[in-house]
Amino acid sequence: MAPNDSAETTGEATGTVMVRRKAARYIVPVAVAGVAAATIGLVPALADSGDPQLPKITAQELIERIAASDEQQLSGTVKISTDLGIPSFGGLTDSFVPGAGPGDSTSSAAPDAKLMELASGTHTLRVAADGPDRQRLSILGEGSEYSLIHNGDEVWAYDSASNEVYHAPSGQAGPEGGKNKERTAPEGVPTTPKELAEEALAAAGDTTSVTVDGTAQVAGRDAYQLLIKPRQSGSTIGSVRVAVDAENGVPLKFTLSPSSGGKAAIDAGFTKVDFSKPDTSSFSFTPPKGAKVTEADELKAEAKKDGAADKAQKDLSALEDFQGLNVIGEGWSAVAEIDLPGGAGLPAAGSGDVPAEAQQFLDALGDKVTGDFGSGTVFKTRLVNALMTDDGKVYIGAVTKDALVKAADTAK
Repeated sequence: MAPNDSAETTGEATGTVMVRRKAARYIVPVAVAGVAAATIGLVPALADSGDPQLPKITAQELIERIAASDEQQLSGTVKISTDLGIPSFGGLTDSFVPGAGPGDSTSSAAPDAKLMELASGTHTLRVAADGPDRQRLSILGEGSEYSLIHNGDEVWAYDSASNEVYHAPSGQAGPEGGKNKERTAPEGVPTTPKELAEEALAAAGDTTSVTVDGTAQVAGRDAYQLLIKPRQSGSTIGSVRVAVDAENGVPLKFTLSPSSGGKAAIDAGFTKVDFSKPDTSSFSFTPPKGAKVTEADELKAEAKKDGAADKAQKDLSALEDFQGLNVIGEGWSAVAEIDLPGGAGLPAAGSGDVPAEAQQFLDALGDKVTGDFGSGTVFKTRLVNALMTDDGKVYIGAVTKDALVKAADTAK
């Protein structure tokens, strides 16, 4: 696979087509990965029938082509595979946050929790879109299917496994009250290679190398490959590769590889794609006979009755105790420093402050470290790592354990 263009583009050039937020440089790894907890991706497309011969293009031109792409009609099949190295929490949720377990939901078809399942494992999706007012996303299971349909002023979700239906006005479907009406998935949950690519490019800066690295064929379509890599050492992210449709500039595949090697942490791609107008019936839905239908307002009323709303308000009040965010370094090696409320670190083993099951989980996940800052515990995933010091500070970033300790020493 011979590169089409080895010239690099800096954050200054990228900025001509992407508006970077003030925090983008620090958030680079988090934005690219969708923040370990919420990040998803699509498995590689099924076909690679040889690298197509395409006209040469610079990285800047390819980025501009992505920014200019405006395909609002498409249908296809996507595969999602995510391996962030995060252990399964299983039934531990209630150990850390009593009352926050999956049993609290009164509808298995409610979209927020269901779509978060895409943050790990491998999944097959069918997608369809016809402009900002009509989208459909279906998650295919073994003998079951979960569908989320946005059609005009309504959002329907159906879980065939439980025969439950969720219904809401489109302005109430998302976690923020539907502020982004054009999205079918909740805010912050990217579900296409385009959304993932835009996150990566928006975060690119002077610490980033962006090149065109050859061509590929994805889902039967010719594509250029955009390669994004950190210039700095210490990052847990090795590279981001985006296959861009040569004809219309739509990202067809997104692959994020960790610097430690091994399989991709996030791999997102179409296996089939068609950019013609989907059939109108794709966005029609009528609850099946006998299905339990839950209205969004009913869930809100149930949550208020159970005191969930009061608990959420208390959690928000607790967050106000945080002393703000201090960013150490920049770009891919940036680390965020956060003061925990009350200056409390992790409870000591055997103190009784944490259930035994949860304590075993924390001990297995973390590594004890020391430095000029004192002592603490590093919690690791394949991408995002965090150091919690014994005196109640947290250092977090898509950087190695050594980089976290160095950052903590610098802040001391």
